[in-house]
Amino acid sequence: MWCCDRTSRCSSTGGKTESIKLAFVCQAGLKADLDRYAALHAQVYGESVDAVTLIPHMLEAFLAGDRGFKKGDTSKPVSQKQLQREATPL
Repeated sequence: MWCCDRTSRCSSTGGKTESIKLAFVCQAGLKADLDRYAALHAQVYGESVDAVTLIPHMLEAFLAGDRGFKKGDTSKPVSQKQLQREATPL
């Protein structure tokens, strides 16, 4: 389940950026892993942050590191069946 809510916030550069609040359902094991990741982050960086705060940064880093996504490879058309398979919830 996904839901979203549009909000606005100021970026670190002082300009306005648009943010969208998303909510999703995940398995308890993934939530536990995210909480452990947040705890490790707190140990390494000395700053206590919950997993919800880290998730957008993790997703941004994931997308930035995905060469296929960055390249925007549209040479292979995606079928409706593939899109449905990728959109199927866990």
